[in-house]
Amino acid sequence: MNFLAHIYLSGDNDLVKIGNFMADGIHGRPEGFPVDVQKGILLHRAIDTYTDAHPIFRQGTKRLHARYHHYAGVIMDIYYDHFLAKNWKNYHDKSLEDYTAAFYKSLNDNYQLLTDRTKNIMPHMVEYNWLASYATTEGISRILTQMDRRTKNRSGMSTSIDELLKFYGEYENEFTVFFEEIKDFVREKTAQLEEELSV
Repeated sequence: MNFLAHIYLSGDNDLVKIGNFMADGIHGRPEGFPVDVQKGILLHRAIDTYTDAHPIFRQGTKRLHARYHHYAGVIMDIYYDHFLAKNWKNYHDKSLEDYTAAFYKSLNDNYQLLTDRTKNIMPHMVEYNWLASYATTEGISRILTQMDRRTKNRSGMSTSIDELLKFYGEYENEFTVFFEEIKDFVREKTAQLEEELSV
């Protein structure tokens, strides 16, 4: 799961969304953050563990392993954000543009809670509207190219748009089934975290 899916799976609480969004740069116990931010961080980790082990997700990465090796999972995360964004109306009443604008505003409103890493990527994310750009294959291609540049073109991710287009129907069908299952998982995990962190 990439940025958009992590934010969406956080539910309606802005602080949980923020914690989930910036969790990748936080290691160890997330103490020192408000409880709702801690929930988001722990939820992010649970989502990643569930996703990486899921047979549907692993089936998708198998198409990528030979060419992209350990970057296959990263590419799959981007693909899945694409299908969430593309089919957004099936998952949320608010438009994708309005939803992403509200999230960017919440980052600004809670700027003091953000990690330095999040503060650094935020201007680029807002300027280029990363979250909404996932809805088109052109937007996904740009994101994959940018990520490839960050690896000094070692990952080859810029060409992985080819596999997305070649197996588009398979990936979309797999995502649709997987996403219903992860939503169920997240409901259970969120309830568990509510109980654990309210003690």
